[in-house]
Amino acid sequence: MNFAISQNPTTGEILARYPMQSAAELEQALALSAQAYSEWRYSSMETRVAVLRQLGEQLRQREAELSRMITLEMGKPIAQARGEILKCANLCDWYAENGPAMLADQPTQIPEAWQTFRPVGVILAVMPWNFPFWQVLRGAVSMLLAGNTYLLKHAPNVMGCATLMTELFDATDLPKGGFNLINVDNAGVSTAIKDNRVAAVAVTGSVRAGAAIASQAGAALKKTVLELGGSDPFIVLADADLDEAVKSAVIGRFQNTGQVCMAAKRFIVEESIAEAFESRFTAAVKALTMGDPSDENTFLGPMARTDLRDELDEQVKSTLREGARLVLGGEKLAGQGNYYAPTILSDVTTEMTAFKQELFGPVAAIAVARNPEHALAIANHSEFGLSATVWTRDNAIAERMSEQLEVGAVFINGNGASDPRVTIGGVKKSGYGRELSHFGVHEFCNVQTVWKNRR
Repeated sequence: MNFAISQNPTTGEILARYPMQSAAELEQALALSAQAYSEWRYSSMETRVAVLRQLGEQLRQREAELSRMITLEMGKPIAQARGEILKCANLCDWYAENGPAMLADQPTQIPEAWQTFRPVGVILAVMPWNFPFWQVLRGAVSMLLAGNTYLLKHAPNVMGCATLMTELFDATDLPKGGFNLINVDNAGVSTAIKDNRVAAVAVTGSVRAGAAIASQAGAALKKTVLELGGSDPFIVLADADLDEAVKSAVIGRFQNTGQVCMAAKRFIVEESIAEAFESRFTAAVKALTMGDPSDENTFLGPMARTDLRDELDEQVKSTLREGARLVLGGEKLAGQGNYYAPTILSDVTTEMTAFKQELFGPVAAIAVARNPEHALAIANHSEFGLSATVWTRDNAIAERMSEQLEVGAVFINGNGASDPRVTIGGVKKSGYGRELSHFGVHEFCNVQTVWKNRR
């Protein structure tokens, strides 16, 4: 029998083994999700809102237990894990308060016609491990509010978190199977995609996974929303508030031990301040506390898996062979746990590995730009397009750059973030479709026209 294995990245301890489901068990899960949809699709908005409020309450009541599981399974420092759970609870509250208006009937310029937002069915969601609750709930909450049901295929190394999420939903008034968990391999995912009871697919993960799943969904004529990799540029122009830019750079690159899709990865600095930025940035990174993620004072924990650490190390070595300069770190740390030294690479150019590939770990790559136009060209020289950050005191330049940056979100003089009040999503190989805000709610709706008495 095959298993999904939950392993503590800090100690190497096997936490649990979760048996992979058989074809018969997958069939039962699909049938249950479809049955739940047949009930949930006709539920009142008041009922759906009540479930969201119940979920938010469950998240707050069980915050300590849930955050501890995040830390145990993927190594997120405990303070950041608690922040993830609180963010999920706030998400539930926000959609409970604001979601109904997004799904209300909308008038048109034709008095006898209006637009309605109907659910589409069972949504299959293939989700990653780096934000094991937030990545799931930021989509599930809006999908359920719209009247869909949610079928989760989570990452194998965070099945403990996935199991706890099913417990949270089981404690609400959502019909059994409205939020459902499957534990299957790639062949099982393919089976689910082809099944007529699955209406659409949402994926957060790698470019390779997104392309494979989207091609299968396309062949089955099913909609997909993809949030894939990112190599987000962080542009610092000569007139920037350097102290604030450095603070933002450290958080943007090293939170969650650098394992964030929508996060600063390529630091593009105007040449007149490049030396000063590198010096201050290096000092700030050196001051970060790395250690046991269950310690309240830890900012950097281990990477989630050994293979991911090995892949990151090879990307660093490759970039150094290509001519980059090592400023800090650049090595796997000896001893227990999947720790990688916080690393800064400088003199990086657009053709080097660290610029062409996504660095999913505690590594920052610095490149120097001659002027704002050159910085923009470097930033757009990427197959990814998730988000970008611009630091400058010149609002006109910042806004002009935001128009030309080929990304789904631009942050001016501030940290990158996801918030239910605004949408997120990417372009190019970072994916398509949107999550959060009203755009996220409508992604998995049948926008239906109703037209009365047309003669």
